[in-house]
Amino acid sequence: MKGGERFREAKRILVLCALPYTNNVPHVGTIVGSHLPADTFARYCRLKGKEVIFIGGTDENGAPTEITARELGVSPKELCDTLYEVHKKIYDWLKISYDNFSRTSKPIHHETTREFFQRLYENGYISEGELELPYCENCKLFLPDRYVEGKCPYCGYEAARGDQCENCGRLLDPHELLEARCKLCGSSPKLKKTKHLFLELSKVQRELEEWITSNEHWNEFTRSWALGWIKEGLKRRCITRDLTWGVRVPLEGYEDKVFYVWFDAPIGYISSTKEWAKKVGDEKAWERFWKDESCLVYNFLGKDNIPFHTVFWPGMLIAHGNLNLPFDVIGLHYCNYEGRKISKSKGWGVFCDKLMESDVNSDVWRFYFTFLIPETGDTEFRWSDFERRVNTELVGNLANFVYRTLSFAWKYFREGVKKGKLSEEDEGLLKKVAREIEAYEHAMDNVRLREGLTVVLRISSEGNKYFQEEEPWKLVESDKERCSTVVWVCLNVCKVIGILLRPFLPETSEKILSYLNLPPDLGWRDVHTTLEDKVVTKEPKLLFEKLTDEKIERLKKLVTKPTPLEEFFGKEKEERVSFEEFKKIRMRVGKVVGAERVKGSRKLLRLLVDFGGKRMQAVAGLGECYSPEELEGKKFVFVTNLEKKRIFGIESECMILAAVSKDGKKVSLLVPESDVEEGSEIL
Repeated sequence: MKGGERFREAKRILVLCALPYTNNVPHVGTIVGSHLPADTFARYCRLKGKEVIFIGGTDENGAPTEITARELGVSPKELCDTLYEVHKKIYDWLKISYDNFSRTSKPIHHETTREFFQRLYENGYISEGELELPYCENCKLFLPDRYVEGKCPYCGYEAARGDQCENCGRLLDPHELLEARCKLCGSSPKLKKTKHLFLELSKVQRELEEWITSNEHWNEFTRSWALGWIKEGLKRRCITRDLTWGVRVPLEGYEDKVFYVWFDAPIGYISSTKEWAKKVGDEKAWERFWKDESCLVYNFLGKDNIPFHTVFWPGMLIAHGNLNLPFDVIGLHYCNYEGRKISKSKGWGVFCDKLMESDVNSDVWRFYFTFLIPETGDTEFRWSDFERRVNTELVGNLANFVYRTLSFAWKYFREGVKKGKLSEEDEGLLKKVAREIEAYEHAMDNVRLREGLTVVLRISSEGNKYFQEEEPWKLVESDKERCSTVVWVCLNVCKVIGILLRPFLPETSEKILSYLNLPPDLGWRDVHTTLEDKVVTKEPKLLFEKLTDEKIERLKKLVTKPTPLEEFFGKEKEERVSFEEFKKIRMRVGKVVGAERVKGSRKLLRLLVDFGGKRMQAVAGLGECYSPEELEGKKFVFVTNLEKKRIFGIESECMILAAVSKDGKKVSLLVPESDVEEGSEIL
């Protein structure tokens, strides 16, 4: 049975979205690659009257968190607490309608993970063994997989990670990398033995292959990837790590280790569902979605997560037993930005914390983002395309039809729009709309979301065409009864649009239905019924305004500038410079042969410095820390190739170097360790 047919029969749906790491801020690729399509489908399930819950959360354990926290100089808990709120605020603003958005740092997740592991251990799917893992002598730690980089042994990609090559998609172990290096310091790690626990995936290979093969409704991209891993033969997979932040292993001899993030993260789907059950007051409610075989489970994720969600996680579920496997794994491709891969470090992309600062409604972003959902291949955010789609399709087509219909009804039929005898043209339009509703349902049942929104645009286009051909602005003068019927037909089309938009543009859907004096929670049955014979509308307002070139330029400057992580923690970002840039700086040892206070200034001292025959003048703000007598005759370190600058009317040609305490109160000048001649260069 095809996926859409199974969906129509199902009464219960569990929608799961890949858990984002809390080591960065979401960008447009994060949204269109999982959160938005999952939300759109969950909203559609609600529209169809299914019992559905939409579950997600943040992935807070493991190496990505521990390393990012170290780089920022904060604790892993502080990092996760802060970025969880950043993520949730963004998803809430974009109307991502999670029934529960949890965290893998919560006690309920740690408890669920340990219980899950215990079940696998008792079922005989866990083994013990030793591994030679990369150990960085410089950093004094075992390096997590993704903090070992090197050349992929399969495709030659130079920046492959120790867990996966993002170029060819193969799962890797760090020791497989060629020319491996520590991502933190760049040194070459050495292999060091340490004991670990393993998941014996080979024991579930046959069941996995049968399950994957039976899922003919999966998109070909996801299915072929999954079968590719199976055909290569599954090996045991290490599920523990030498880290301090994460879920502790509940097994004697392994108390100092935590679970591999890709072992505990998908268990977060279950722990988040359990948390939801507690919130609704029925702690057993989670079992309706995880243990009832009639429930269909849909996973939404990026293509780099496909191996984990089609092999690793299902293998864990099979080993556990009595838990539902995914019904559909919607593996999505990547979204790029203006011809290149999105990169926060390079400031290349659209960054979602900035969207909330724009004066553009979230539904406008949702509209364009829907067309960026990479269902069949990589997509690309382009500002020219954003402007065109919003102005032409959203404003010029859909919003134009709804507003012209409602404003006309309000202006000429304040007491109500009455249905008269329907003409052949009227019936023809309503039949076209009915066929489009079927097309919409077929697309959405099969999780073809972009196609679903395209159908809604076709309906509004047909409505605009009908409005133009019937010319109600003329009929209102010559045949008001006929005019009323034409407007009544158009109001019915507006109602259909209002209902079908709910999964995509929830706020806009509610507005349209409110103008028709209809409740916001109309169901799927209502899309097939017509309005009452007399419809009283409310005064409408413009749904959207066109984007101007000036506004696009303002948006570009705003949303393409990522907020440095340091700012979320009240820290200043330490800007990196290349070695080539650093080499331009000339530092030399100079002897102060003359020093005096600058008249009129309490802080400034004028220094005459000898650099071995060449003398230069410096103006330094040291007057509150040093007297001229304390400096004269002594040697210090200076930067000698700065551009000249006039300070208090005196030309300063070089700069003395000093260390300043964090509170800014203590100053220490840099002096050479031993006596060297003036003019010696600092290398």
